[in-house]
Amino acid sequence: MQQQEKHTISSERELSEHSKYGLLIGFALFMGGIGFLFNTPQEIWEGNVTILTSPANLLTDYMALTSVGATLVNVSLMTLQSLWIVRMADAKINGPVIAGILTIAGFAFFGKNLFNSIPISIGAFAYAKVTHAPIHKSLLAALFGTALAPLVSELSFNLGIAQPYGILLGIAAGFISGFSIPPLANHFVTFTRGFSLYNVGFTCGIIGTVFISLIRNFGYGIENVNILASGYNRPFIIILSILFSVMLLLGLWLNRWTFHGLNRILRHSGQLSTDYLELGGLGATLINMGFLGFMALGYILLMGGEINGPVLGGIFTVIGFGAFGKNIKNVLPILIGVTLMGRINYHDSQSTLVLISALFGTTLAPLAGRYGTAAGILAGAMHLTLVMNIGYLHGGVNLYNNGFSGGLVAAILVPILEALHLHRTNQRALRGAVNPADEVEIDSGK
Repeated sequence: MQQQEKHTISSERELSEHSKYGLLIGFALFMGGIGFLFNTPQEIWEGNVTILTSPANLLTDYMALTSVGATLVNVSLMTLQSLWIVRMADAKINGPVIAGILTIAGFAFFGKNLFNSIPISIGAFAYAKVTHAPIHKSLLAALFGTALAPLVSELSFNLGIAQPYGILLGIAAGFISGFSIPPLANHFVTFTRGFSLYNVGFTCGIIGTVFISLIRNFGYGIENVNILASGYNRPFIIILSILFSVMLLLGLWLNRWTFHGLNRILRHSGQLSTDYLELGGLGATLINMGFLGFMALGYILLMGGEINGPVLGGIFTVIGFGAFGKNIKNVLPILIGVTLMGRINYHDSQSTLVLISALFGTTLAPLAGRYGTAAGILAGAMHLTLVMNIGYLHGGVNLYNNGFSGGLVAAILVPILEALHLHRTNQRALRGAVNPADEVEIDSGK
């Protein structure tokens, strides 16, 4: 069976590492080029200056703060920067790296920019240098750790600290955060047991809470904001549909116009760490990402929501993790759970907060993949309850607020669900229906 699977994967058309980088560079240039269809070069330049020098805590939609064109160019620049980091670390383009790059692209719509992200990445690589670890060991921390980018902007521009001291303080906080993320993330993955895909998001929630507590103790107040754009559904439906269609067609072409490998992706729980490029091949992974993109976009339109910066961030994160743990099978129960809880609690199902809670809540997709649809719905419902109340702890400086909430949900539910799962397995074994040794054990997520 193993030989047969390997043969199926190897039968697809292969892309060199150079070609994979080229595809991602092409994506970055496409997003930046589209920006010039919305605004003039002067408006884009002025908008990017505003993005670089403004606070960025949740929810600061750059399309509302500046312009669509400036935001898309920021997305392009952040994507190119992340690719440069990957190249510098001499890393291959695999599932986790694709997830990191597209997550950065998504959050470049609201919260991340070149100024506030670079100190964190430098800090993560400094940890590798100090501990004499291979630089690629800190790569994911350098990418995902930019969740704390608003902390840098907040200290630099929003607390009234005289310059250049405010900027220096912000850079120092970013560096310290980045330096702390690799060891803490490695430890916290045992807390969630790999069932929350945004493990670094949980780590950043802890670090952000510590920093915000210190800031508040010095008498500074930090509150969440709600700057959101509206009225851009039509152009972004076209842009996203083109992107997702290209993913599907490229995946099918690589797969020689078959769906080989997709079943292996759909059968896997998605628990950390699951690289779909290794599991099903690049072609099947791109097909999965394209399907997830259309599913996420369809969900937003079905709910009657606005396609704004945070929603775009959620969509790009979903498709990014379509290479690293999410698939159309394990994502759907989470979306249903969040939606049902929103209706029960009388939350506006069209509000951006509920919509992004559903999209980002798919961090818990492996839980549905492992324990089934009912467990996934329960996890989604519980996630919405927590995420609506947990942002105060970190003051909105952790962009992966849903990762923080998702980590707590996984830590609470997994021990209970696993106990029930083992009980059912033992009962079936007693009836001779299954051999417990055949059950897949939970891995450590490392």
